[in-house]
Amino acid sequence: MADETLKGRAVLFSEMTPGASFLQQFNDWYDREHIPVRMKCPGFVSAQRYKARDGEGYLAIYELDDAGALSTPEYQDVKNKPSDETRWMLANVTGFTRYLAAETSTRLRQDTAVDAGLAAPVIHSVWFQVPESDGPEFDDWYETEHIPMLMKSPDWLMVRRLRVLDGVPDPFTHLSIHYLAREEALNSPERQAARSTPWRARLAERAWFKPSYAVFRRHGGRQNGRS
Repeated sequence: MADETLKGRAVLFSEMTPGASFLQQFNDWYDREHIPVRMKCPGFVSAQRYKARDGEGYLAIYELDDAGALSTPEYQDVKNKPSDETRWMLANVTGFTRYLAAETSTRLRQDTAVDAGLAAPVIHSVWFQVPESDGPEFDDWYETEHIPMLMKSPDWLMVRRLRVLDGVPDPFTHLSIHYLAREEALNSPERQAARSTPWRARLAERAWFKPSYAVFRRHGGRQNGRS
């Protein structure tokens, strides 16, 4: 079913990979300082951390009221006046990504609430760089064929589609975040069918159709903002 609860929101999608020698320090810092100071800023709703399934990276997804949350004086003060520990961490982590994206649609299973979807133990991120001229067909395919076929899997809890507003290191335009009850959903017959349609095959012939995939497992609990 469609759900308007999250539409209009934005997310900040940020990855970092700590060195093995300071892994515990990194996780302590992230949970004790990095997220909490942001949760005090207007427009920051919540944050959830994840660990990459493949590799040593960590991801944080910040839920924002809208993209303007990153323009407030409070957030700018946090960003531009880091603590000594934060300055050291940011200078020593690798694998850094940072994307701001605005939500364009949310699709939930009939029996799943938004909060339950957000609490899924596994997420699957899919990134595209879509030319503007192909955007309407890409959106039509994703919304009317691809998502409905994926969500025939009982483990596919929620799909959020977002338009990338800004970010590094890659010039992506579209992000989909798939919230899964189990990783096995990625090998399900439903996903295989969704990836095997004539429409998808036609799109895949275009030079830009080179999605970037990643799987993350939930790490720790959700931290909520002051609102």
